[in-house]
Amino acid sequence: MFKRKAYSKLLDWKTGSGQSAILLEGARRTGKSTLAEAFAANEYATSLVINFETVAQEVKGIYEQYRSSVDEFFKYLLAYYGANLEVRNALVVFDEVQQFPIARSFIKQLVADGRYDYMETGSLISIKKNVQGIIIPSEEDKLELGPMGFEEYLWTSSNTQLAELISESFELLRPFPDALHRKAEKYWREYMLVGGMPQSVQEFTDNNDFSRADRVKRRILDLYCEDILKFGGDDASRAAAIFSAVPGQLAKHEKKFTLASAHANARFREYAGAFFWLEDARMLNVCRKVTDPRLVWT
Repeated sequence: MFKRKAYSKLLDWKTGSGQSAILLEGARRTGKSTLAEAFAANEYATSLVINFETVAQEVKGIYEQYRSSVDEFFKYLLAYYGANLEVRNALVVFDEVQQFPIARSFIKQLVADGRYDYMETGSLISIKKNVQGIIIPSEEDKLELGPMGFEEYLWTSSNTQLAELISESFELLRPFPDALHRKAEKYWREYMLVGGMPQSVQEFTDNNDFSRADRVKRRILDLYCEDILKFGGDDASRAAAIFSAVPGQLAKHEKKFTLASAHANARFREYAGAFFWLEDARMLNVCRKVTDPRLVWT
């Protein structure tokens, strides 16, 4: 697994665990499941990962039938998986929890029981289809995992020292020596071509081939387009039009999105829901215009 900044935030959560579960959310293919599994293996004596994308119907039945008794629930669940979990030194991971929202609503009782720690992972976690009919647990901290940043990308290529120097230079507002600046610029251009999705980074790391990394990215983009059409509801067609138009719009000199690029007669009031859906699904980072960025204390 690549080193991720979010790992240290998970460690901070673990020191106070028992009071809340943690939801690791973000867009598809940002490495949530990989991070959760690595954290479970490294930081706990025992763990159980339940992937709700592939889980058997019998496991779902255990959730549905025994939510009224945590003791009964774990008796049957652990017997099904043949797992032995060490009390207060075990992590239970609900992977892709958006596929089975009942498990998410059960978090309140599990946290109150207190015998294990709980982590959930999910994408498209807030859209209506994935929260309908459940009570969102208040005993749930959230941690967003996005694509790998430039510093994380440098870590993958054993350039930790360069990453530290860039951070130090930024903090001190001190220019880099020319030789180091050229080296950093080379890796920045490389990062811009490879992108921050762990799968594309892995492909480039293994093969040093930009075209292979690009094929991985295109598969991910196709997956996003399928998700929009599958889960976008009434806003699906408008969200798909916006998503397709964004790269070309931001490549222009003005670096801003013009709604007319999605449809010649588009009006924001008609497309507001589509923008909200894409932002909620972590497929867009919306930058809202600010006239005065200063903090005003009242």
